[in-house]
Amino acid sequence: MKRALGLILLLTYCCLPLLAEKISFSADSMSGQAGNSNTTTTMSGNASVSTESIEIKADSLKLSGEEYRNISANGNISGKNLETNMEFNCDELNYDRITKKIILKGNVKLVDVENNVTCGAQIIEYDQDKDIAIMQIQISLTQKDNVCSGAYAVYYKDQQLLEISGNAQVKQNDDTFRAQFITLDLDSQDITLGGNVKGTVTDTKEKKEPESSESGENEEEGASLENSPDSIENTEKQGEE
Repeated sequence: MKRALGLILLLTYCCLPLLAEKISFSADSMSGQAGNSNTTTTMSGNASVSTESIEIKADSLKLSGEEYRNISANGNISGKNLETNMEFNCDELNYDRITKKIILKGNVKLVDVENNVTCGAQIIEYDQDKDIAIMQIQISLTQKDNVCSGAYAVYYKDQQLLEISGNAQVKQNDDTFRAQFITLDLDSQDITLGGNVKGTVTDTKEKKEPESSESGENEEEGASLENSPDSIENTEKQGEE
């Protein structure tokens, strides 16, 4: 059954304690049997779904599994975890309402709004209960003056700790640190490096320059320039006489 109009349906499940939460969703069209726990409901066109802990918007959404345990999405995905204040964008998404784990794929951007931390990768798995994000492939993380990159990373939101491995790199302003494994404390900014460590550090202290005799010469030149108008006037008067 398809309906080419905005649907706003409210599903309330009370059969299982773990799934006793409300699911609200809307879309331009829908196929499937809403309310039947053993079927799949697919929505397309400005699709959105929200539970007590998460909000998701996408080009298409699918609810499946027992009591609609699984939520998947495709195309122009954006959303927010309401419990941990984490916002995200990606191309593909899978969310398990029981384990509270979400897998984001394709040009993923995950933002910890509370701590002003932005994570990027091709794959990010976020565990809502543990508040941990696992990042894979072309990872990046920015926070304050830190720009971090590597092949694999784990972000511990509660501890404000980042572990990076695989050609790990951390840039702090003009300083650069490279190693096979880097641990960064995002609160204290302490860095621990391990394996093939390399780095460059810029000394930002101002160096005192020795006094030069040129300053005295410049002062004399300045004085002569200041007196030059008078000498010009005297020359003109002598010419008139």
